[in-house]
Amino acid sequence: MTRRSGLRERKKQETRTALSRAAWKLLADEGLAAVTPENVAARVGVSGNTFRNYFGSREEAIVEAVIPRPGSVADALRARPAGEPVWDSLAEVLPGEVTAMVGSHADVVVLMRVAQENPTVFAQHLIAVETAKRLFAETIAERSGGDGLSSLLLAEAAGAAIRASVETWAAGDGTAGLADIVRESVAQLRAGLPTGNRAPAALPPGPGPGPGSGPGA
Repeated sequence: MTRRSGLRERKKQETRTALSRAAWKLLADEGLAAVTPENVAARVGVSGNTFRNYFGSREEAIVEAVIPRPGSVADALRARPAGEPVWDSLAEVLPGEVTAMVGSHADVVVLMRVAQENPTVFAQHLIAVETAKRLFAETIAERSGGDGLSSLLLAEAAGAAIRASVETWAAGDGTAGLADIVRESVAQLRAGLPTGNRAPAALPPGPGPGPGSGPGA
């Protein structure tokens, strides 16, 4: 990549980031209805068509402001030392990367509320989460040499830990650190989730041998 093309790409990314942040600010200030291509573009000093060149929808721009790089966790996991056990890597990577990825407590609370109230925002949020999960599973498979199923199961489990951590953090007042909650979630998953004090109910006995099923049949 030449220096000129590198500067051009950086300028494009700066414009995209500015548009995304403007969309988020409009949402926070005036509500979802105010987030139009023209209104967002006006805040950045570009045309509505420029907004459409960067984003397929306002929802994409909004979600990207809170989840700017869904592949960042996978990138951080890939950068861990070769041969490090996957659970050790997750314990080292997830607390800091998730905290950096989701942004401020206030932003997460707003996004969760808007996603619950607006199916289109919820759908875009799911796309971002699924993209992150897919990249995450691919990276786990690369590092562990596991098959697709085991890697996907581990990615799903880690994804559930992230989601539970963020929801727990958002439901609080923000004084508890998200990194600490993620760290505790990973530790519980690694140790095996507690199942409570009650023993599982005994399985009913299976059916006995049917007629003509004995050795002499």
